[in-house]
Amino acid sequence: MVVTDIAIRLRPVSDEDDLDMFRRFCVEPGLIGLDWRGFLDAQGVAKRYAEDGFLGERDGRLVVEVAGSKRAGFVSFNEGLYAGRAPYWEIGIALLPDFRGRGIGWRAQAMLCDYLFAHSPVQRIQAGTHEENLPERHSLVKAGFQLEGVIRACEFREGAWRNGYLYSRLRSDPSPR
Repeated sequence: MVVTDIAIRLRPVSDEDDLDMFRRFCVEPGLIGLDWRGFLDAQGVAKRYAEDGFLGERDGRLVVEVAGSKRAGFVSFNEGLYAGRAPYWEIGIALLPDFRGRGIGWRAQAMLCDYLFAHSPVQRIQAGTHEENLPERHSLVKAGFQLEGVIRACEFREGAWRNGYLYSRLRSDPSPR
């Protein structure tokens, strides 16, 4: 799909180069930005890929690819359940530093929402971000999300409890694409 002058597509994880990108997010401090939670098992990437190709029934990852077959990062989705009966997706994104600030993130998140609404019966998709992550907060709004509120002291990071912002997009909300 082409939006303005940036061609982006989402695709399944497909090869060792994709896995190498995921491994980098596990072992390079700061590469994932504020979401760095410490070192993770880089071998877990291959185990998960062998299990289901990162496309499980309740969660998954897709590679964000920019024109010229360049891996820009990935989007993720995880199933949640409100009140034991209302399923929703929580999405996330991680872009490599060279691809940030270029309009790729909001487009990829909007594409992921359109994909999830087309292939699952959920009414709601939500995304959380850090209070200080202004670029992601703007990206979510551009992707069609609305701010629902501040989630106080929801994340322990760098030795302190921190606030987060919760955004949502409903099936009835217009797609920005």
